[in-house]
Amino acid sequence: MNEPVIQPSEFQTRLAALRAAMARENADLFMAFSNLLDPSAVRYFTDFSAVNESGAFLVTGTRATLCSGQASYDYALVKNKLACAEIKVFPEIGEVSGFEYDYGGQMDFADYFHEIAATERIGRIALAGKLTFPAVIYNKLKAAFPDAEIVDFDGALYEMRVIKSESEISCMKKACEIATKTFEDSVPAIEAGMTERQIQGIFEMNMAKHGAESAVMAFAPMVATGSVNSHVSMCRNSLRRVEEGEILNIAAGVCYEGYNGIICSPHVLGPVPAKIKDAVKCAYDALNLASSKMKPGAGAREILNTYTDYLTKKGYIAYCPYGSLHSTGMLECEAPVFSVENNRMIRENMTICIDAYFKGMEWGSFRIEDVYRITKNGAERITAYNDSALPVQFFR
Repeated sequence: MNEPVIQPSEFQTRLAALRAAMARENADLFMAFSNLLDPSAVRYFTDFSAVNESGAFLVTGTRATLCSGQASYDYALVKNKLACAEIKVFPEIGEVSGFEYDYGGQMDFADYFHEIAATERIGRIALAGKLTFPAVIYNKLKAAFPDAEIVDFDGALYEMRVIKSESEISCMKKACEIATKTFEDSVPAIEAGMTERQIQGIFEMNMAKHGAESAVMAFAPMVATGSVNSHVSMCRNSLRRVEEGEILNIAAGVCYEGYNGIICSPHVLGPVPAKIKDAVKCAYDALNLASSKMKPGAGAREILNTYTDYLTKKGYIAYCPYGSLHSTGMLECEAPVFSVENNRMIRENMTICIDAYFKGMEWGSFRIEDVYRITKNGAERITAYNDSALPVQFFR
């Protein structure tokens, strides 16, 4: 059975790359924070992702520390793959209710920061996780290093992750394979009269059956249906019962060994109305045209203009709120984003999502999204469901 994993040696390589990036930025201390919404920064360096708490990772020139909450400590011991990392327990990243564990050996971040300050010169601090980094930890960091400059390191960290190693690509392909099998098994099981939540349950069962560790980071399967609910871009599923002849806007993906595979696909039970067929065919063709331009050295402007020019030609541009082209990996939607304005270049061994999102038609909204690996010759689609299922249902 093909079950790829990231080997311990790769985590050591990542730590070395981090220290090199710190040196380029003249940073003496790096600290990343991760929570359930974004576990990626800490997991990238250690393979640890907290279950019901948060996590942090701290690096200087002489130490690497995996920071766990109290309840997740045992799991950190099991999961950590960075051999040189010391694991410490801090209540500031424990349960968000502030539950008080009678737990020996835990430290306060203030004490640990002062311990570092007493032994190492820290003039510049690089932080990752600026949208989630807790004020309680940040304030203790400032107090312990009052003269240090604190800089944002998110961009540098994403740049480290944007080109995938062969083992990362293997994990990405496995995630996309599981996502494909999940759709293949789940969509035929949908019946009129089921609720959106029942359909979600079918998808989640098949994800686990095929080897996913969880749903994609960071949302459960979304089943937005009908002429009202389907217009909602990001949703929690309702008790609405699906009917024949209406749009089912399905978005579902999986996380495998920390890497994500996502598929978004429209579906209709029973005969498909001509208006829905025409819109889905346009979105599918536009996505394929755009992906044909994704080659190393190509700029985002050419790719996205190819997409929007086609929608303009076919009369659907008014229903295109955006043409989304973004990196994917340890998060489903991961920086960098590619836009006409930044004209970011495509590079070999990137993994990228194209999202053809049609929103606001009188009968509803939908999206088609797939994952691609960039090879030296162009884009390789590594989610296979849409290519096989959409022509059968919508293009006959």
